[in-house]
Amino acid sequence: MLAIIIPYYKLTFFEAALQSLASQTNQQFKVYIGDDASPENPLLLLEKFRGKFDFTYHRFEENLGGISLPEQWKRCIALSSNEEWIMILGDDDVLSAKVVESFYDNLPEIQTERINTVRFATQIIDENGTEITEVFHHPIREKTTEFLIKKFSKETRSSLSEYIFNKKVLVEKSFRNFPLAWHSDDMAFLEFSNFGNCYSIKDSIMFVRTSAINITGDTSFNNLKNKATFEFCAILFDEYSNMFSNEQKRVILKKLEMAFFNIPSIANYRILFFYYWNQLGTKATVGFQIHMLRIVIILALKKVKLFDFVQSIHSKIYQK
Repeated sequence: MLAIIIPYYKLTFFEAALQSLASQTNQQFKVYIGDDASPENPLLLLEKFRGKFDFTYHRFEENLGGISLPEQWKRCIALSSNEEWIMILGDDDVLSAKVVESFYDNLPEIQTERINTVRFATQIIDENGTEITEVFHHPIREKTTEFLIKKFSKETRSSLSEYIFNKKVLVEKSFRNFPLAWHSDDMAFLEFSNFGNCYSIKDSIMFVRTSAINITGDTSFNNLKNKATFEFCAILFDEYSNMFSNEQKRVILKKLEMAFFNIPSIANYRILFFYYWNQLGTKATVGFQIHMLRIVIILALKKVKLFDFVQSIHSKIYQK
């Protein structure tokens, strides 16, 4: 059976999430709501859904998500019973009507292939529930390392709500504790699948919300997000380097470069230099150094307002 875990904190879009659960064509699931000591009491809203689907509500008296979201997820998961599969649903995300039904339709194949990580097609919605992107589909079977590289290359996207995990594997391996849980879902689909295949269900959609009040849409957290990127990539290189080809490592290092430019420091530069040297060798490291030097020169010229002048002279020279 499927357990749907909701680490609850904000009421704003919670009704839409609950309504999507009440509208499921297959009600073979139980919802466990873990209230992270929220100042926004959901009890009146929950009463509206009493009897519409099976759920349990528990309020934690101390806020944990503000310190560690993965730890909040873990204690919410601990509320569940003997279900074999776990979905962790954001309190602002929405399931299309046949998500649960399509999961059970595909479950025999998932079990036969011993798949531990399942995902649905996704579409981004805004504060009004309006679809603002195309639907993101995936190959039915896709190696998780290849998917990560596509995500880092901005060819696709993912977030925690669209996944269903084998509970036994989830509990054994657990979530990595990155700042804001940024990349915790990425690490989960890699480790829970043992860097193998993820099974994708295309005929049902998870609607993932972006808004100013969630972490994804809040730019004030950007420094912590970039810090999490450094921590995530460090684990990939230190613990799982052999899982990636050199070409894939280049993509990961480019992602790390982007994080570095957002939070530049000598310490982060040394980390980036070390991983170029350690993972790709001398030639790639020299190329990285030259690239960095060019960027430093461009930034310096822009700071003294000479970049446009130098660029125009450069263009004239190369036009001759």
